[in-house]
Amino acid sequence: MWTYHPDLLAGPVPRYTSYPTAAQFSDAVGADAMLERIDQIAQGTPVSLYLHIPYCHDICWYCGCNTGAANRSHRLAAYVDALEQEIAATAQRLGGRGHITRIAFGGGSPNSLPLVDFVRLLQQVIRCFDARDAQISVELDPRRLDRAWIDAMGVMGVGRVNLGVQTFTPAVQARIGRIQPLDMVERAVERFSRIGIAVGFDLMYGLPGQSLDDLAATLEATVRMVPGRIALFGYAHMPRLLPRQRRIDASALPDMEERFAMAALGHAQFLAAGYLPIGFDHFALPGDSMAQAARRGGLRRNFQGFTDDDAGVLIGMGASAISAFPDLLVQNEKAAGAYRDRMATGQAGACRGVIRTPDDQARGRVIESLLCRGEAHVGALPLPDLSRFEELGLLHRQGSQVILHPTALPYARAIASTFDAYLEPREQRFSHAV
Repeated sequence: MWTYHPDLLAGPVPRYTSYPTAAQFSDAVGADAMLERIDQIAQGTPVSLYLHIPYCHDICWYCGCNTGAANRSHRLAAYVDALEQEIAATAQRLGGRGHITRIAFGGGSPNSLPLVDFVRLLQQVIRCFDARDAQISVELDPRRLDRAWIDAMGVMGVGRVNLGVQTFTPAVQARIGRIQPLDMVERAVERFSRIGIAVGFDLMYGLPGQSLDDLAATLEATVRMVPGRIALFGYAHMPRLLPRQRRIDASALPDMEERFAMAALGHAQFLAAGYLPIGFDHFALPGDSMAQAARRGGLRRNFQGFTDDDAGVLIGMGASAISAFPDLLVQNEKAAGAYRDRMATGQAGACRGVIRTPDDQARGRVIESLLCRGEAHVGALPLPDLSRFEELGLLHRQGSQVILHPTALPYARAIASTFDAYLEPREQRFSHAV
C-alpha cells in the first residue's frame, strides 16, 4: 500500500529517459559528433534503430509528441523521401559494421502514412542495414487501422505493436479530442493476436474529467484484452510549452492527491490481474520479454521508456529523433520542413546534443539503476541528502548502495532526481512524478 507524501511530489522532475536530459542539449554539439561516433562503431556491435514519423491524422489535445497534421499528401511523400535518404546515408556511413538488433517506428503515428510508403520505408531499412533478423516494433493509432494495415504488419515481420489507447471513457475522450470506441480497439487486438503479433497499450490517468471509476473501467477493459505490456502514464498539463493543450479545460483536471490515488489504483489493479510492475509506470505479463529482463536485472531505460533492449548504441532517424551513444546524446532537427531541407542538401539530420562526461555517465547509471532495479551503487559520486526519504522508510543505505523499498515506487523519480546535477529548483519543463 502506498502512502501519500505531497511534499515529495511538489516539484516537477524529468522522466529520465536519458541523462543528461534534452534540457541540456545545445547546438554546440551536432552532426560532426554524431558522424564521428558512427565511424567508431566496431564490427558486430549491437545497434538499435529508431525511425520517427512526425504526423497524425488527428491531433489529440493532450499530446506532447513532436507531430503535425497528416493532411497534405505531398508533404508526407516528401518526408518519406527525406527519411529514405537518411536511412541510406546512415547505413553507408556505418558500412555494415554494426549488428542491427531492433527497429522501432514511433511518432506521431506511423500509420498516418499511406501503407505503401510505410512498407517502402521498412524495406529500405532492412535492405540498407542488412537487418533481416532484427526485432521490429511499431506504434499505431487504432483509429487508423484497417485489416490491410494489420495484415501487412504480419507479412513484414513486425513482432510487436503498441496501441495508443489512453482511455475508454467516452466523456473523457471528448475532453481530450480522441474519440476511440472500445470495440475498435478490441477488433484490432483480436486481429493482431490471430496473426501472432504481440500487443502493448498506452494508457493515461489524470485526464480532464476522469474519475477513479472511469480509470477502473478502462483498466478492466484493458485486462480483458490481455495486452502483453501496458504503460500507464500520468497526463502532464503544460500548455505554456504545448499550445494544443490549451483546448483542455484545466479546471476539470484531477488534483495531485487524486492523481496519486489513480496511480495506486492502476498498480493494484494490474498486479491483481497477474501483471508485474516494470519500473514506476509500466506493467508486463510474466512471460513477456520485458518482465523477464526485469527479473534478471536487464531492464533499461531509453527515449522509448522502459525497455529490454540492451544495445549500447541507438541511432535515431527522422525529424526530432534522438541517437544515444555511451558518451553522446544527439537530436535531429525537430521541424519536419527543416529536416527535409537538411536531407535535400546532403547534411546529417543531427543538430543539437550533449557530450556525456564521465560524471554524467556515472550519474546516469545510478539514475537508470534506481528506476529500473530499485537500487544502485553510488560509487565515488557524492551522496545527496536522502534523509527525508529515509525517515519515511522509502529507502535505506548499505555502504555505497541505495535500496528503495517497494512503497517508494511512486517516488522513484523524485529520489533519482537527487542525483541530477543539472536540475534547477522550480524547473517548469518537466512533469510531476505522479
